[in-house]
Amino acid sequence: MSNSLWHWRLSTPKRGKKTMENKHVYRLQGLSCANCAARFEKNVKSIATVKDAEVNFGAAKLTVIGEASIAELEKAGAFDGITVIPETERKEQKAAPFWKKKTNVLAAVSALFLLSGFVAAHAVGETSLAAILLFATSILVGGYHLLKTGINNLVRLQFDMKTLMTIAIIGAACIGEWKEGAVVVFLFAISEALERYSMDTARRSIQRLMDIAPKKALVLRDGKEYEVDVKEVMVGDTILVKPGQKIAMDGVVIRGESSVNEAAITGEALPVAKTSGDEVYAGTLNAEGALEVRVTKRAEDSTIAKILHLVEEAQAERAPTQQFVDRFARYYTPAIMLIALLVAIVPPLWFDEQWLTWIYRGLTILVVGCPCALVISTPVAIVTAIGQAARQGVLIKGGAYLEEVGKLKAMAFDKTGTLTTGTPEVTGVYPVSHINEKQLLQIAAAIEKQSEHPLASAVLSKAEQWQLSVDGMEIREFRAMAGKGAAARVNGTMYYIGKPSLFSHLSLSETIHTKIETLQKQGNTVMLVGDETSVLGMIAVSDQLRPSAGKVLQALKKLGISQTVMLTGDNATTAHTFAADLPLADVRAELLPEEKLTAIHGLQKQFDRIAMVGDGVNDAPALAAANIGIAMGNTGTDVALETADIVLMGDDLEKLPYVIRLSRKTLRMIQQNVAIALSLKLLALLLIIPGWLALWMAIFADMGATLLVLLNSNLIFGTPFSFGGTI
Repeated sequence: MSNSLWHWRLSTPKRGKKTMENKHVYRLQGLSCANCAARFEKNVKSIATVKDAEVNFGAAKLTVIGEASIAELEKAGAFDGITVIPETERKEQKAAPFWKKKTNVLAAVSALFLLSGFVAAHAVGETSLAAILLFATSILVGGYHLLKTGINNLVRLQFDMKTLMTIAIIGAACIGEWKEGAVVVFLFAISEALERYSMDTARRSIQRLMDIAPKKALVLRDGKEYEVDVKEVMVGDTILVKPGQKIAMDGVVIRGESSVNEAAITGEALPVAKTSGDEVYAGTLNAEGALEVRVTKRAEDSTIAKILHLVEEAQAERAPTQQFVDRFARYYTPAIMLIALLVAIVPPLWFDEQWLTWIYRGLTILVVGCPCALVISTPVAIVTAIGQAARQGVLIKGGAYLEEVGKLKAMAFDKTGTLTTGTPEVTGVYPVSHINEKQLLQIAAAIEKQSEHPLASAVLSKAEQWQLSVDGMEIREFRAMAGKGAAARVNGTMYYIGKPSLFSHLSLSETIHTKIETLQKQGNTVMLVGDETSVLGMIAVSDQLRPSAGKVLQALKKLGISQTVMLTGDNATTAHTFAADLPLADVRAELLPEEKLTAIHGLQKQFDRIAMVGDGVNDAPALAAANIGIAMGNTGTDVALETADIVLMGDDLEKLPYVIRLSRKTLRMIQQNVAIALSLKLLALLLIIPGWLALWMAIFADMGATLLVLLNSNLIFGTPFSFGGTI
């Protein structure tokens, strides 16, 4: 069961990821709003040679399945001035200053004509030709793109916020309210600029993750240094990293010693000592010593590149709240148009009221009903939260997981590598047969040489310490037995190493049983070594609790995670020895991978939602089955990145309370944003009926709602001034 589920998790596309051939990915510049993203996606899909397309608004990226030229794609986005750049193109994408952007310049020119119109209206009257021409020019300059898009939408019977604004502006002009129309255009331009600035800020904060990796590397060839582009560096090349430089590529240190600041990957500011054989990552900072590094991954496959890709994918994932808001907005816009129409025609037709007065109020409803703030309320909060988490060394793979983790009431933990450091050491070698300690350890090392289990590394490390080599031994027929141990034919004899239960078919002496119990009570994991007929001896291995484990579990309880459970494949005595120092509600030991899976299903029935925290390798079935799978990133980064919903890149358990607080804060923020957007609109609608709200005041109210939503979600995220509070 575990093997099949493990294969499924690695091979199945996650969350709708495009896996078809002929896929092309592009970065987008000029993408201004969520509605524009949806329309652009629809336009691209309508290209005859395109099979499918997907726009990631949060990351400003386009994925195309099929063939389409850059010109065709830019034509599809011409309505919003979208520029399309192939993702593989590493040319600098310099953002124009806020005041130099064409739309903002046009808004400023529009404002000048608007002010001139006010001066003319004061001097010669609002209905004078001079004032009307100035207001009309202000509308045309500032609202050209808006009106062009809105009219096209009307022709196609597509109704969005620009359609509402277009009807309102044209309607205002038709009833002689030129000043009102000009003010609406100007305030809408400001609102759009604020929204665009906010999303650009969020996107740039994510793009900086990629920019921290150097674009050039010093490659050593024939004893000489060559500076080359990282795209030209191949796996197996050796690069030189001097003190104070950033490491350009993922690799393994082959010469030199230094300390490296890995905050870009793990979020941990303290430097990590590196020497020969240690892994290093692109984008991390080499502190004091020169390092020679053998490259193990191409630039596009580096850990930092994968992190960026996963974060951008996460931003495209729609959280449940966002899905609800999107569905609501589809009905909301037509409903607002219907209400505006009824307000405009019912009082004059049935109650003999003034047509101009009620048409004006109907137009005001169209303006105040603009769904800008509502549509932006969720994605901007999700994008910002995921980006902030990434900078703290926590990868959250989508808004759905960000929401879900804040609702957890129970959390299960693997022991080895999760609650413990995951670097066990051999504490004793005990022969019980005719062989001595060195011979027993050498046989164990020969079996474990091909194993990837954490305990295998402890055996091999001890053998190296004792200067025992297995190079001259004939090792064949190795096989791993999930949850039990391993076996191999060494120099012609089949040997086994694993749990005592692996040897249950043999009659173990009372002495062996007593010794096993004694070692286990001391917190050791005991592995027996034997052949097909007898036990040759035992090896005791002990792990260490993470220093932060107890503190983290206490913090989780304070946050309402009432049930914390240890699920381990280790023996019960060892598990309970470790658990004695931790505030755990339950300990379940001696579990095979499929038994961990069963335990997760049982806990789900009991507590509804549960997270599983593991190392991303042997915990794969449980990680897949849990509502939220949380992997420790350093112990097998590639696997962790693939399998889990949340990854702690620095293996830092203290990030768990942080993620829960971040989730809850984001949920509060989204709720606040929706409440702000809807309550201000409802208030404005109530003020329109008695005629207390002018057309320009309606757009000001809408702009105010958008501004409050953006401030709450992004511009001051994480400061004491944010409505959501600090994390």
